[in-house]
Amino acid sequence: MASAFLRLARRLLHLWVRLRLFPENAAALGIDPARPVCYALNEYWLSDRLVLHEAVARAGLPAVDRPLDVAQCRLPSAEFALSIGWRLMGRARAFRGAPPRLSRLVACLARDPAADVQIVPVTVLWGRAPRQQDGVLRALLAESWQRRHPLGHWLAVLLHGRQTHVHFGAPYSLRAMLADVAEPARAAKKTARVLRAHFRRQRERFIGPDISHRHTQVEALLATPAVQAAIEAEAAQHGILLDAARDRARRHALAIASDFSYAVARALEIFLTWLWTRLFDGVEVRHLDVLQRIAPGQSIVYLPCHRSHVDYLLMSYVIYRAGLVPPHIAAGDNLDLPLLGRILRGGGAFFLRRSFKGDPLYASVFAEYLHYLLAQGFPVEYFIEGGRSRNGRLLPPKTGLLAMTIQSFLRGHERPLVFVPVYLGYEKLPEGPSFVAELAGRPKRRESWLGLLAALRVLRRHFGRVYVNFGVPLALSDWLDASYADWRIMPPTNEAQRAMVAAIAAELARRINAAALVNPMNLVALALLSAPEFRAGEAALARQIENLAALVDDAHLAAPPRGEDNIAIALRLAAVRRVDHPSGAQIEANAFEAALLAYFRNNVLHLFALSAVIAWLLVRRGSLDTERLQAAVACLLGPLRESLCLPWSDASLPTALDEALVRLAGRGLIERANEAWRAPAPDAPTCTALGWLAGIIEPEIREALPGSGRDQSSSGKARGKASSGIGSASTSRSLRSIARVRVPT
Repeated sequence: MASAFLRLARRLLHLWVRLRLFPENAAALGIDPARPVCYALNEYWLSDRLVLHEAVARAGLPAVDRPLDVAQCRLPSAEFALSIGWRLMGRARAFRGAPPRLSRLVACLARDPAADVQIVPVTVLWGRAPRQQDGVLRALLAESWQRRHPLGHWLAVLLHGRQTHVHFGAPYSLRAMLADVAEPARAAKKTARVLRAHFRRQRERFIGPDISHRHTQVEALLATPAVQAAIEAEAAQHGILLDAARDRARRHALAIASDFSYAVARALEIFLTWLWTRLFDGVEVRHLDVLQRIAPGQSIVYLPCHRSHVDYLLMSYVIYRAGLVPPHIAAGDNLDLPLLGRILRGGGAFFLRRSFKGDPLYASVFAEYLHYLLAQGFPVEYFIEGGRSRNGRLLPPKTGLLAMTIQSFLRGHERPLVFVPVYLGYEKLPEGPSFVAELAGRPKRRESWLGLLAALRVLRRHFGRVYVNFGVPLALSDWLDASYADWRIMPPTNEAQRAMVAAIAAELARRINAAALVNPMNLVALALLSAPEFRAGEAALARQIENLAALVDDAHLAAPPRGEDNIAIALRLAAVRRVDHPSGAQIEANAFEAALLAYFRNNVLHLFALSAVIAWLLVRRGSLDTERLQAAVACLLGPLRESLCLPWSDASLPTALDEALVRLAGRGLIERANEAWRAPAPDAPTCTALGWLAGIIEPEIREALPGSGRDQSSSGKARGKASSGIGSASTSRSLRSIARVRVPT
């Protein structure tokens, strides 16, 4: 009955399955027809067994389903597998030693020195290499190093059955395995190890190396001295057995570790290509050559700014499409949702808690896992801000992961380590409305599948372009050589390490901000939010946008040269509105739109801070000589340097000030009079433009220096009038406070 069932199942399966045999000529295997042949599979699936029967028949090799007679022993069929499980369903599991049938064959040969069996390993691959897949589901179910769930396996048979590859390996003589091993049990285990190594080499050849850490490295992680000490401390502290503490550490490791898969990476590439096409006008990448110049053999830590949940998908996509290894990404455990967490792990995510306090065992396991990634040279990515910026500015650095990274390097610095700052910019944020609501007082919603499904509504909207700019890398060893010359000989003390981490964090934050790109939405936001009541004539707004674009270097500019084109982009993204007016078309934003625009203004505020401070001083003072202007600028920028991550030191500020003055004068926004600089005449159009430019930085100055402003009745009336015209009381005040706009008088 079993034989009849197998024949029927084989016929049904091969109505759909199409086999390709390697090698095509079985004679190339060198099988001796005078000696018995037994076939070995890596995993025991009914589908693989049926494919083996068909492939052997087509190749003209000895049949599988015949009895195998060896040294007066008879086996029912000439096959075995290294792992066993349910034949129809159920997950396969490996034998601890050797499969029973292999052990029986070895025992038979031990009784008859003249007998021998040829073991032919057979590899069955369902589907092509992941890089060739053209669909998300096909790529997810392509061959990988992860053992499939039974449902996943049978779906792979359904999807990839017409592209099934069967690879016959060269035969192994079982007698040769017994030559230097006296005990049959040891010989069987040796043979099983040889076969497992063969199957591993075959999979590496056809689907790439195994870089799945979650299953292959957890036990090694638990065996490290640091984790062992933490396990012993956990057991002593809580009065539990060492095995219980070790199980707790293992659970921590499994909850943390990624499970990278080429198949998942390819599936995500296909999905994200479709998603970017649907949501965005394109992804503009600059200075990708920075990565090509980093010498091979160096560990890379990517440090992007954090604006959106799109960030980590975008980073992996850009790096993968560039032909580089995608990074392992530190993600909050709030994203480790059922199914989604598994997909993110397959794409390289490893998860961490928001706080390690109160759980030293978890902290030790996580630090050891991060050290493993860096020591092995795997690229790593994390957000130095800790979370997404709700106001558009670069948040103050959170130094926890950075400290672990630096400690890992100091612990073993054979492999150089390079930090790569990355700026990510958007023309419109998918999370924009929720950020505004949170700033207005609504609590943050916890990530869930319901929230994820609700977020699918964004597929009906449009978000403009996305910008990725790789900044100037920081080689950690070079920085340490310049700051702590003897760090290789005498490791820094704990206090020195804390100071070191803080200094490196500040430098990396400056480099992220230095890589900022100014897009059309940034320019429109900077110009319009400085205008009274968030309203300006279209022609005047276009001129101001062109003025702003002229104040930054071309390396920072990612916007069209004409102001009208930038306004058209903002209108298309529904960020502002055009209204008819007897004096000409006007561009305006209501309170909610202004709050959204404030986000994009804050993205690049630091690039305009110096020019805006000069404008603010000249609007208030009218005229200042160069020496007094330089002293006043230095005084005002001092309190802003940390909050805006400004790049100018005391030594470089005079040069930067001269360049800013030349740019402002070139646009006619300021004038040179002998040794002094002054604002244009009050009736000149450029005087209004200079006032708008000053309005960019005024909220920051008033916050840093509360006594610096003058509350004049005219400006107060203007602000009161604006507030009364944009919706009801509490909402208007709340949203207007987010925009934080005041117009200098």
